Amino acid sequence: MRTFGSVLVRGLLVGLFAGLLAGTFAYVMGEPHIDSAIAIEEAAGAAHTHDADGQAVPAEADEEPLVSRTGQRAGLFLATSLYGVSLGGIFAVGFALFRRRLRTGSDSYAALGLAAAGFVGIVLVPFLKYPPNPPAVGDSETITKRTVTYLLTLVIGLLAVWAGVAASRWAQRFGPAQWIRLAVGAAAFLATVVVAYLILPSINEVPGSFPATLLWQFRLASLGTQSVLWLLLGLGFAAVIDRRTPVSQSEVVAA
Repeated sequence: MRTFGSVLVRGLLVGLFAGLLAGTFAYVMGEPHIDSAIAIEEAAGAAHTHDADGQAVPAEADEEPLVSRTGQRAGLFLATSLYGVSLGGIFAVGFALFRRRLRTGSDSYAALGLAAAGFVGIVLVPFLKYPPNPPAVGDSETITKRTVTYLLTLVIGLLAVWAGVAASRWAQRFGPAQWIRLAVGAAAFLATVVVAYLILPSINEVPGSFPATLLWQFRLASLGTQSVLWLLLGLGFAAVIDRRTPVSQSEVVAA
């Protein structure tokens, strides 16, 4: 029997490790695309600093940014580390709350399953509906709308995962066949996601002149960063929490 405090500390440490490595991935794979997007934005801004007569006019694009690109790169590791620690803590709390509901005698398998469910609901479902855009793309006046719709999609993603799991367990009444449970669970998950996608508004603020290749390179790098974070979180937590006991005996008690 382990205490909640020990589980939480393990989650925080694993989250820190996962966040640092995810930041490294983002630095190597994502930062070059951000630099390219910023260069395109600056070039477009410079083109608009001249009027029809060819005379230069003041433009905000000429102003120095509040934070330099060097500072932003350094802050990337701080941001991913803090995000990893926060996510690791939340993951540990979720593991402590739902462990006895996960029908496996292996804590490692339970951690991996929880990480997979979290990645699908929190990352993949919102990504497919509202993929991220580089800093140089987007309308600042729609930030609130984009934030609200993204958070709503995140909640729907978690609900879809819950619906899939609940439907899979409900399907047990039709027989022990594993494929029936998987099919019913997948159908419930997909139905929830598809209905939500049809109801939620579409947001496309990418200018037609913006290179599509660069856009999707950035988006895939963003997805890759999240994938690295969740993969390491799941594997790391599974490693530090590994203990094979009957489900009825696997407990987490408050410190």
